[in-house]
Amino acid sequence: MATVYQEFAVADLQAGTSNIPPTVKNAGTNFPIMARAFDAAADEACYGQFIATRYGSGNLTVEVFWYADSASSGDVVFGFSLAAITPNTDSQDVETDSLTTENTVTDSHIGTTGQRVHSASITVSNLDSLADGDAVFFRFRRVGSNGSDTMTGDAFVTLLRISYSDT
Repeated sequence: MATVYQEFAVADLQAGTSNIPPTVKNAGTNFPIMARAFDAAADEACYGQFIATRYGSGNLTVEVFWYADSASSGDVVFGFSLAAITPNTDSQDVETDSLTTENTVTDSHIGTTGQRVHSASITVSNLDSLADGDAVFFRFRRVGSNGSDTMTGDAFVTLLRISYSDT
């Protein structure tokens, strides 16, 4: 049994038509940091896609790498939903397919440094009959409207790592 990883620089994910988290480039002292700035007061989302290469069974895990713009306390809520389409088999129109019910995670800022890197893991159990080789389209977002999201200011998300079992 092995784990398959799909990794995404969040700045490279696609924007929708509204509630778009802006792509930001923070200079840093020694190297630039590219991220998407997810606002606390809105439900901002970005979109991506991948092929479920060697998917075996079970839930997906989405690891979110993020840091706060300026806050040093509070909680953030991130959500992930997907649509899985089996090429040459499913008759669903890709442009009108719907996403699964969103799975979420609440993560706490752990420290007094605003720009401290955190990671949070979303267990994705709503899989839309996911199978090996499926084309997977997904939405990732900060759910600022969730009452558990109490961190003020932007959450800068830099990377997503999706993992699953090949058995």
